[in-house]
Amino acid sequence: MTGPVLDLQALEVELRPLLQAGRGREVEMQVRPLLTNGAGPMALWALLAQALRVQGRVQEARPIQEMLVDALPGHVSTRFDLSETLLLLGEFDRGWREYSQRYSLAHTTRIERKVQRPRWDGRAIPGQTLLIHDEQGYGDTFQFMRMVGWAKARSQATVVLEINHETASLARRMAGFDAITLRGEIPPRFDQHCEMMSLPHAMGLTLDDLPGSSMPYLSALPERRAVWRSRLAPYPGLKVAFLWAGRPTHFNDANRSMTLAQLQPLAQDGVTFFSIQKGPTEGHALTPPVGMDVVSLSHQINDFEDTAAILCEVDLLISIDSSPVHLAGALGCPAWVMLPLLPDWRWLQHRADSPWYPSVRLFRQREWGRWDQVIDDVATALTLEAARHRDTAASPIERVEPLRVRRSG
Repeated sequence: MTGPVLDLQALEVELRPLLQAGRGREVEMQVRPLLTNGAGPMALWALLAQALRVQGRVQEARPIQEMLVDALPGHVSTRFDLSETLLLLGEFDRGWREYSQRYSLAHTTRIERKVQRPRWDGRAIPGQTLLIHDEQGYGDTFQFMRMVGWAKARSQATVVLEINHETASLARRMAGFDAITLRGEIPPRFDQHCEMMSLPHAMGLTLDDLPGSSMPYLSALPERRAVWRSRLAPYPGLKVAFLWAGRPTHFNDANRSMTLAQLQPLAQDGVTFFSIQKGPTEGHALTPPVGMDVVSLSHQINDFEDTAAILCEVDLLISIDSSPVHLAGALGCPAWVMLPLLPDWRWLQHRADSPWYPSVRLFRQREWGRWDQVIDDVATALTLEAARHRDTAASPIERVEPLRVRRSG
């Protein structure tokens, strides 16, 4: 007599929302009894791996994901999931190799650049022209810009950098290329190409190579800095730029973003917060949490040149995982990043620093969705930072009020 037939499709429909809500322990408890003999459908093993990752148990998920890749070598999304786990664990060698599967996914094929030239494999190609092109979000571009100069030195080629319009002016002041072209334009003739985020695979990037000798590799326009220095000068105390939400269309935005109200515990005397939030929630800075001294700069920020200048003129950036964090790191500006329990792979695990950016400090969730713990940690650190600033600061300048909105209880 046989037992009831497992309706795998119905089980997946039931468990997927739990994973999205961070309830990995519940999913694990339902799935493990179905795999007690070490066998079972691959879909169940995939659910178990995701349940472990959601709990932050990435190292335990890894062998399951490797087993799935061995069993399903042509299943691209499984290989890509493994790549993110390997990179998160700092296993760069195989991680970069599997990450090359990213353009075979259904939701990424639309952003793949179709190039009728060979992809550069990291070898020297003197006398040839190498096209390096950006490919994903602004934060990715800022992070991997550092490798353009490394690729030029390794390839011994003439390097043409194709970059998006929004970051092009910053890129033009960066070393390491011979010509620049904008995305959408017809580039000059080239012999080989490489996506910016494929450079680590081509060059065999390891953790020991980071952050590299070129830090910082971006700079703010002196004239923009002068403008923002003048605008920010009337505000005394520790100057903190901040933002609390990412791009709503990002696949992981619900996991990485928060509300402005959740940042209320950061409010304290001697600290002025400058909102650089852009997008649907930027207006929330006009009605800040009780006691939080907020100046909204969002409507004055026209481009990344403004953002770069602001980051160079404030004392600190506090942010969720966002493109300004990567810009701050590339500029060598202090930044504190609030990360979810399962962060993006580039932040690795179990460390408060980033090998990518020496000026960045990481504050991590210890439980899924528990931003309160992170914010309490940041508030404690901010109190110490404000005290140090008071000890070294000059006499305060008379305060000017036109842009500040402060709510009192």
